[in-house]
Amino acid sequence: MSSKHDSVKKTLTVALTLCLVCSVLVSVAAVGLKPMQDANKALDRNKNVLAAAGLLKPGQSRDEIQRLFDQFELRLVNLAEGRFATDEELQQAGVDPRNYNDRTASRVPALSRSLRGNDPAGIQRQARFATVYLRQNESGQTDLLVLPIHGAGLWGAMYGILVLEGDLRTVRGLSYYEHKETPGLGAKVENDDWRAQWPGQAAFKDDGSVALSVVKGKAGGPGEIDGLSGATLTTKGVDNMVRFWLGEGGYGPFIAHLQAGKG
Repeated sequence: MSSKHDSVKKTLTVALTLCLVCSVLVSVAAVGLKPMQDANKALDRNKNVLAAAGLLKPGQSRDEIQRLFDQFELRLVNLAEGRFATDEELQQAGVDPRNYNDRTASRVPALSRSLRGNDPAGIQRQARFATVYLRQNESGQTDLLVLPIHGAGLWGAMYGILVLEGDLRTVRGLSYYEHKETPGLGAKVENDDWRAQWPGQAAFKDDGSVALSVVKGKAGGPGEIDGLSGATLTTKGVDNMVRFWLGEGGYGPFIAHLQAGKG
């Protein structure tokens, strides 16, 4: 009886020891790999920004990509007031621009607002501060404005980047880097031919309203982009999020202030 009890005890001890050793190894691996994971995330972000701006070329090295991305300045925008966030208000909110994450902030009540009842993009909550990237020319004037956007697609959230030229009225490019859309249908948001329709389009009408629209079928007028064949809901999702983020509820007031030289 005692021998059987000792055997069970030894088995449990070995199992617990193995679990403990495995847990320690997994923890050590996670900590050791974190710098590499962070570096890869930063590289993906940089490539996405450059791709939307039309600056990413095949075969560019990590260093080349970093040099191009370093031309851009990261700033946080106070969306409610349509201006750059001040250091004072960011400090009061406990926000560090260097490691700020819009997605995480949108889930924190103190750093976001509910869009219930007025949520055409289907994002549910919107962060108070939004990350943007600016590139300035030799005269110190903004020649590219990079605007991260997101919204609901068919199967989940879609994350993209919309870039405006220095006039803040003309589209430089659009790129989606994360989505769950159907391969061969909604996933055509990554298609080069579809993306090629965006550069040169007017983002705003003369009265300041949003000019861009993604239509069902073929585009036939100014500011119109072809819909995605066989992907009606994805087409609607892209149209909703672009119009939302360029409108009054998104970057619209901020862009208007920049155009007026206020920021």
